[in-house]
Amino acid sequence: MKVPETFETTVSIDTLRDKTILLTGASGFVGKVVLEKLLRCVGGNGRIFLLMRGNRRFPSAEDRLYHEVLQSSLFDKLKSEQGAEFLENCLKKLHCLEGHLTQPLFGLDHETFAATAFSLDLIINAAASVDFREPLDDALKTNTLALDSLIDFSKFTPHCPLIHVSTCYVHGHHAGFCQEGNVVAFSGDLPLLDTGYVDTDAVVSSLQSRINVLYATISDIDERQAALVDLGLEVANAYGWNDTYTFTKWLGEQRLLNALQGRALTVLRPSIIESVLKDPTPGWIEGLKVADAVIMAYAREHVMLFPGRPSASIDIIPVDYVANSILISAAEALNAPCQHRFYQCGSSAENPVTLKTLIKLVRKASTTPGSGLDRLFPRQPKKSFVMVPAPLFKLITDGGLNYERWSYRLRKTLGLSSSKRALMKMETTVRLAVVFAFYTTQRYTFDNSELLALADRLSPADRAAFPVSTADIDWAHYLGNIHLSGLNNFALKPRPKKPEEPKLLRRVDKAH
Repeated sequence: MKVPETFETTVSIDTLRDKTILLTGASGFVGKVVLEKLLRCVGGNGRIFLLMRGNRRFPSAEDRLYHEVLQSSLFDKLKSEQGAEFLENCLKKLHCLEGHLTQPLFGLDHETFAATAFSLDLIINAAASVDFREPLDDALKTNTLALDSLIDFSKFTPHCPLIHVSTCYVHGHHAGFCQEGNVVAFSGDLPLLDTGYVDTDAVVSSLQSRINVLYATISDIDERQAALVDLGLEVANAYGWNDTYTFTKWLGEQRLLNALQGRALTVLRPSIIESVLKDPTPGWIEGLKVADAVIMAYAREHVMLFPGRPSASIDIIPVDYVANSILISAAEALNAPCQHRFYQCGSSAENPVTLKTLIKLVRKASTTPGSGLDRLFPRQPKKSFVMVPAPLFKLITDGGLNYERWSYRLRKTLGLSSSKRALMKMETTVRLAVVFAFYTTQRYTFDNSELLALADRLSPADRAAFPVSTADIDWAHYLGNIHLSGLNNFALKPRPKKPEEPKLLRRVDKAH
């Protein structure tokens, strides 16, 4: 992308200083890292509005912010730098908007909504529902329709840039070299507007009609939810997406691109986001991500087969690189002309890592004495983990499921020992494959040349502090050491210890 000559071509993180920012998704994985970097790396007296709501455990947004966000170990570096002033500084900069992403005006009264909107310099939308098999109505609300309130915000402040975090996988079933730009549907016939983007109102209306039919005809809640999951997958597959998540995220992009014509919109697409590589806490992670499904399947010996090509790349990006990409694109948008920009944040174009390499590193870690990965590998896996082509995987698992089900029923009928362990392992294998195989079998290369060009416009100091290029990542070190340790220390709970024998009994044993 050629940089227009009408504005300063350099980009500085200092542009974010003293700005009033709305951040959504601050309680999520990416949002936490963005918030931490805003607080620690961006100075000044700016304010950060956080759209949050209470939950059952913490009824108010402020309580939730304190306990679920600021008490996270991710903020330990900032706490060590600021000491006793940490909470005081947070109180000065952070302001909770007690609202809900999916409600009109976020559930705020009109005066609060308008006053907040007028005060904003920047909006960062890091909120999403990352559930690959979510009921269609819920996924639409969170990933598509919730953007309407952000659009309404921009009507009050038309020059306020919006940085929208999407996903590289909006490319769906497209393959090959996927560029940083608008994505068209892979298949099907979706209505277009004069803008060239999809008419999301028409699409959502059509989907809502089908959702309403399920609500009218299925009274059992569990059955209806299952039917809504199936409907989401059916629709996504019909138009060329693997799952409801990526389909509704793509619809969200189209909705923003239509509504924000002539305004500043940056769509930032990460690939598979994993633990922190460098800053602030190497290895920090919350929960298990896509690549971790493969790792845990091997570590727990629940799965021996998985569909995929060992030579295929699995596009992994550390979460701090994603946060850096968000911040430098935000700094650019604040000073650049109002236009639409697309950036992709991944590793497959610069420094691809293969599934074979990932599995090799996990195997090595599981057999290394004193690795300190006792939660991840409570015992050394005895069985291998084999990647096979998808058609062969289906043939094997279909036959295996039929055999295990038949064997279980026969043994139960004959009154013999009838453990379901083998059947459950086979069912686990199939379930994992249904959800995650798409991410281990696709032949993608996600272009990130525009993002790299943006990073080149940073000062040397900013480029060093906010790296986005994966060219120099040592995958053996990151995956084999940092990431696996992070899974062990942050994502997995300690295994319960066996209850100690009472001291009195131990004394009695010694006496005998």
